[in-house]
Amino acid sequence: MDTQQNTALTRALAEIPGPLPARGVIHIAIPHTDRFTVVGNHLAQHPDLSCTAVGIAVRIQSLPQGVEVGIKALAARCREGEKRIAAALRELEACGYLRRVRDRLPSGRFITRTVFCNQPTALLRPRQTASPRRPAVAATHQAPGPAPGPAEELTAAPAPAPDPAPDPAPTPASPSPSPSPSPSPSPSPSPSPEPDMPEPPPVPPPPSFVTPLPPLFVPLVPNPTAPKPPPPPLPRPAEATPELDRAATALLSDLRRHTPEFTLSEADIRQLAPGVAAWLERAAHPDAIRRTLTTDLPHPLRRPALLLKHRLTALLPPPLPGVHDLAAPARPRVTVTPFQTCDGCDRVFRSPTPGHCRDCREHRAHRGDDTRTAAA
Repeated sequence: MDTQQNTALTRALAEIPGPLPARGVIHIAIPHTDRFTVVGNHLAQHPDLSCTAVGIAVRIQSLPQGVEVGIKALAARCREGEKRIAAALRELEACGYLRRVRDRLPSGRFITRTVFCNQPTALLRPRQTASPRRPAVAATHQAPGPAPGPAEELTAAPAPAPDPAPDPAPTPASPSPSPSPSPSPSPSPSPSPEPDMPEPPPVPPPPSFVTPLPPLFVPLVPNPTAPKPPPPPLPRPAEATPELDRAATALLSDLRRHTPEFTLSEADIRQLAPGVAAWLERAAHPDAIRRTLTTDLPHPLRRPALLLKHRLTALLPPPLPGVHDLAAPARPRVTVTPFQTCDGCDRVFRSPTPGHCRDCREHRAHRGDDTRTAAA
């Protein structure tokens, strides 16, 4: 009775038209009505992408625009680690689905924008600006246009003729030689009923279908609008002494001997000396400070002083604990009652002083009561 049977799946299989395949997967396709993402088979069945890369691509494609999709942000959303996610992003970047663009803000700060294209092969095909049939259609509409134009002009020209025609109409017999040219306007009244009909509107010139081509790949990530907090200040020693300042200045000046990229100016050394003095005050060894500041450098290194300021602030070690902080807490001493041997029965019992055990004391007390009772 406790075995659950999935009758819905059985009913869905029964509703599939046609015979079921003997092997392989059987699809039950239920159309989605909300919360779905269209993924092409070129991505789902890509021969050069791993399953992790395909899954990461589908996850990125399903996220709304503007969501952070860096390595750490994806690691917080997915169950894969940062190394697997980084490798998957490199695969997508190599196949053209992902692109990282360095952009410079108006403030001068550089940011990295991540652009994802769901169909990168479409960007390589030429864009169709206009269909070749549309100019032909416009030409066909334009070709009959000029034909009625002159006809309308010819019709409009004789149209005012009937208006002055009534003036010579009452005197056709008085001038005998003049009627010879008059028959020429006589057929003009024939088009007189045409002005009653609505004239076709003038055909506008064909529109220009030549439009500027849009760029192939436009990043649609909006600029960040939330204000960022100011950077933390450079650490300073609790007690600034000439010895600490001299040692910090010497350490910063000596960095160029070990790493030529850190050839600092005097102004930079004076600005960074309090941060190094704070490290020295916390008992940090100069070699450890030099190794922390000069290892794992970005390439190319454009602003060495700014990198040193960041590392001196973000990697500041805590002060060393004192001797009393490292000492283990004293445990409370427990007094142990020693063992004693009973003088009456040689039984072992715990007591601070030698004597008799509890049974012997009770027996001696009971015997003493009996003796006093007999004496009484």
